Amino acid sequence: MSKPFQFKEFKVHQDQCAMKIGTDGVLLGAWATVEHHPYSILDIGAGTGVVALMLAQRCAAEVIDALEIDEKAYEQCVDNFESSPWGDRLFCYHAALQEFAEEIDDTYDVIVSNPPFYSEDYKTNNAQRDLARFSEAMPFHHLTKSVGKLLSETGKFVVIIPFKNETDCIALAAAEQLFANRILRVKGNNTSETVRSLIAFSFQKTPIIEEALTIETARHNYTADYINLTKDFYLKM
Repeated sequence: MSKPFQFKEFKVHQDQCAMKIGTDGVLLGAWATVEHHPYSILDIGAGTGVVALMLAQRCAAEVIDALEIDEKAYEQCVDNFESSPWGDRLFCYHAALQEFAEEIDDTYDVIVSNPPFYSEDYKTNNAQRDLARFSEAMPFHHLTKSVGKLLSETGKFVVIIPFKNETDCIALAAAEQLFANRILRVKGNNTSETVRSLIAFSFQKTPIIEEALTIETARHNYTADYINLTKDFYLKM
């Protein structure tokens, strides 16, 4: 059994999960909006449960639900929740998103997703083909349609996606009356291209606050911005 990933206030076993803990999940868990003191949170496609665990550490939300369709990942997520200091507030459902959205009457004040389907592995030089495969893997409009039903009136939906899909995702979300309010664009270092966009949506149309984050200045030499964002979680920050 592989060693768990140790954070400052909790640990995460990940040997049963295809989606291991990576920078994307940690960025989402650290950046997602909780300033409006959410009562309820939903993590769609929870994997190990790391994003939900980070949000449990960051805020006092009484209900933190997670959805995971993969059976092994679901079981591991449940174990990680139960062994955490916030086990009484965390619950994982083994269900598909659309089925869950149809059956649940409750709404959530924050919905987060680090979608496993936005893999960069298939990057080709054919933009159209990339987009087709991107949509086919798990159509973003399925995600936004379900979020449109599950998000409370004043709730926030926060997602991390490849930067190259940002414009399409904003347009698809707008079709469900979900408007981008904040965007954080992330690149690995000063000379690399922007690779990720974190976007916070809500039903309120506001001027978009746009920010940029660079992770490193050199290998393992982290920027002050990245340290400030993640220092409550990583042991060595």
